[in-house]
Amino acid sequence: MQDLLCMNNDFPPRAHCLVRWYGLRELVVIAPAANNEAVLSESKCNLLLSSVSIALGNTGCQVPVFVQIHHRNRKMYVGECQGPGVRTDFEMVHLRKVPSQYSHLSGLLDIFKSKIGCLLTPLPAINISIRLTYILQDWQQYFWPQQPPDIDALVGGEVGGVEFGKLPFGACEDPISELHLAATWPHLTEGIIVDNDVYSDLDPAQAPQWSVRVRKADNPQCLLSDFVTEFFKLCRRKESTDEILGRSAFEEEGKDADISHALSKLTEPAPVPIHKLSVTNMVHTAKKKIRKHRGIDESPLSNDVLNTVLMYLFPDAVDKSADGSEVRTNTPAGSIPPPESEDSNLYIQFKSAPPDSLTYKLALCLCMINFYHGGVKGVAHLWQEFVLEMRYRWENNFFIPGLTSSAPDLRCCLLHQKLQMLNCCIERKKARDEGKKVINLEKQKDTVDRDYPKESDKEKGEVGKSWESWSDSEEEFFECLSDTEELKGNGQEGGKKGIAKESSKEILVLKPEGRLHPYGTMKLLHPGQPLYVPVTQEPAPMTEDLLEEQSEVLAKLGTSAEGAHLRARMQSACLLSDMESFKAANPGCCLEDFVRWYSPRDYIEEETVDEKGGVVIKGELSARMKIPSNMWVEAWETAKPVPARRQRRLFDDTREAEKVLHYLAIQKPADLARH
Repeated sequence: MQDLLCMNNDFPPRAHCLVRWYGLRELVVIAPAANNEAVLSESKCNLLLSSVSIALGNTGCQVPVFVQIHHRNRKMYVGECQGPGVRTDFEMVHLRKVPSQYSHLSGLLDIFKSKIGCLLTPLPAINISIRLTYILQDWQQYFWPQQPPDIDALVGGEVGGVEFGKLPFGACEDPISELHLAATWPHLTEGIIVDNDVYSDLDPAQAPQWSVRVRKADNPQCLLSDFVTEFFKLCRRKESTDEILGRSAFEEEGKDADISHALSKLTEPAPVPIHKLSVTNMVHTAKKKIRKHRGIDESPLSNDVLNTVLMYLFPDAVDKSADGSEVRTNTPAGSIPPPESEDSNLYIQFKSAPPDSLTYKLALCLCMINFYHGGVKGVAHLWQEFVLEMRYRWENNFFIPGLTSSAPDLRCCLLHQKLQMLNCCIERKKARDEGKKVINLEKQKDTVDRDYPKESDKEKGEVGKSWESWSDSEEEFFECLSDTEELKGNGQEGGKKGIAKESSKEILVLKPEGRLHPYGTMKLLHPGQPLYVPVTQEPAPMTEDLLEEQSEVLAKLGTSAEGAHLRARMQSACLLSDMESFKAANPGCCLEDFVRWYSPRDYIEEETVDEKGGVVIKGELSARMKIPSNMWVEAWETAKPVPARRQRRLFDDTREAEKVLHYLAIQKPADLARH
């Protein structure tokens, strides 16, 4: 009842029609269910109202109750509200034609006073709230929502068509059908405003309150929405790239496949779960079969469109040499600028790709091609060419543009991580191949200049800083342990016990290898020689799927003692490699020397007084290093003095690159849309 007298809820912005008409904040509506017939007869309406009146009287409920009558689109209601000693009936009348006296304030006040039926004269002043709404509908004809199409454009004169890398935005038709301007005069008193059929003081320009409301068109055609919707539809496609294009571009046939598999078996360092992909197989069969089994005229993408997309994705391939061959830059793409802190915090929950990265550009091109150039067939065609470009860059040591030169970023999508992994493999392979050339030059110089073997050995040791250069791209380069290396190991034990041999042969055996630089002024404990930082292998980069596989393997080992020991050995591969590099760089060292460099917190030093009264600093390993069956002690005893350049690679770039290329080749268009 209080809501009927309150004027604060006269014009709510969004509310039920009864709220706007009566100013109620709480109400109950009784309406027929969706499948039931409307209340059309007067007898049925009276029956419902009497039932509502009885229910309100029995319960003492003061909330108004309305019954919807006639058809739903008429919005016609009758209702009742009961309070202590007061009852209010709500009734409605629909008129086909509005009488003239109902079109101005004076006529409405006369009706209101007659309905009240108050016998007091004169009547108290009536409070009024007025809102006049003006509707604008005919402005669409004055401008185009989109620029007129360019018939000569690459996208074929489509509305909203732009170049690759920019998705169209906006609606083809105006999404706003009506614009409502409401001029409001709240809390007025009768007599202040004159509004009749002859004169009116209600000038919208003088209204104290203005409000604007828009009415949207039903399902307008919006370009960006259409693009994204069509792209999301790819997620429901089940076909593979080979099925869409008609025949596998990576299919093996005849003797070529047998020969390639035979070569793969001979050259691969370890078995790789790749059945249809190898370097030789791709070189001899893949590119040839694409054009052989699918003519140029049958390709979903024309040469102009395909070349434009590839040049956009790989801008480093734009320059051409004089003979027409393609010249590709060997430097990585410029580092992607870090995102702003606010944007980074806002989007950190999503898995996407950095702006202007290769993955970002690829997603834009796939979306554009899916909508304008052949749909899923165009997507499959572009992806096939993209995979071939990735293999070409891997085989020819060309970096992939648009990617940061770092380990895979786990915050990005899996596809972006895979491309980063492939770039890491290219970087390792390129460094190894370039280092190999330097070593060959050093060997030639060694052969010519035989009078200075020691200086040549020093230069060779400096070149050894790039450990990756000592292993061929197609093999692991493992050296069997010879008798000389066993003597080295014995020399290590002798150094630990303080035993020194003076023979020139022993000095030659203990020659250090793989030194980077001295570790400050620190010296080895027993020989007293300077302690050198060794050249070590970098840890293997990992993508999120590889981390999951590794976690599953470690979890399957169980909680038994044997499983825990095996798990520790698997996780200490990098530690063992660093120990071997340290032994090779510091002949005669002991575990304490390694701990002082690798984990200084595990070497505790104390000041003591000797027999002569002088202060002497003595150190020992921490308590956790003295635990029986300590993995550090076992690894140290197992480690042999092998420099990083002759160790087994922790990161097999050849195998990992083939795994990435295989992953890319088997991706379906649906997988691309999900990633």
